[in-house]
Amino acid sequence: MTGHADPLPDALPEGLTPVDDGLWTVEAEPIRAGGILPLPLRMVVIRLPDGGLLLYSPTRFTPALKRAVEARGPIRHLVAPNVAHWMFLPDWQRACADAVVWGAPGLRDRAQVRAAGLRVDHDLGPVAPEAWRDAIEQVLVRSGPFAEVAMFHRASRTLLVADLVLNVPGEGMPPLARGFGGLAGILAPNGKAPIYLRALLKLNGRAVARAADRLVSLQPRRVVMSHGQPFEDRAAERLAASLADLRGTGSGPSAATLAGLAGAALLIGLGLRRWRRRRGRR
Repeated sequence: MTGHADPLPDALPEGLTPVDDGLWTVEAEPIRAGGILPLPLRMVVIRLPDGGLLLYSPTRFTPALKRAVEARGPIRHLVAPNVAHWMFLPDWQRACADAVVWGAPGLRDRAQVRAAGLRVDHDLGPVAPEAWRDAIEQVLVRSGPFAEVAMFHRASRTLLVADLVLNVPGEGMPPLARGFGGLAGILAPNGKAPIYLRALLKLNGRAVARAADRLVSLQPRRVVMSHGQPFEDRAAERLAASLADLRGTGSGPSAATLAGLAGAALLIGLGLRRWRRRRGRR
């Protein structure tokens, strides 16, 4: 499938970029997965019908960013959409005492989460809670220890995902990082979930395929992911291509490719662990 990389709009000085009415993104400092692959980070801010704000996958907290966000409304919901996207929530929770924290299934049981002192008030599920049911539809994708909740903002027809689709620009990457990104399938303009995550998700094949089919059936006008360039041009078509392996409409990863990437997956996990430890010492 052909396509092109969609350029991100310039961020406002205070850090928020308007995407649509009542919808903003915040671009954060990238992390370097496994010490090799630079991964951009993005938070999405949604204004709900009651005027309160929902923060999807909050990025690093700063008082200035909090003020900028609160200029759009009161922060009422902090969402950790999967079991990996929670690292910055403790700081937001301490600074936003009245905000409710929502976590992907299994998040509250992780030892690192408990050690960080994060209080998860509610678990997310396949059905949106009453707090945002009229504005947002959500879809749960789950297999083994991994769970992610994607959110579909009805008014703007924008689909939000964390790690179900990555679309990382490869321009300017060192050859090693670009090579790994290409093998993992996460490079723009036609990025997907990393191949090792796709392999894990396919272990719960039928349930994951139904969830992926539901995401495609929403026919989003745009797809905004936590890592990489959003799908703006032919968003629904590109989403279908990205999720083809999970839906059973793609060829899927070969056993040889999975074996070759197993070590790289371990390196990324170790790299993220080191990064979190360094952050904890700050």
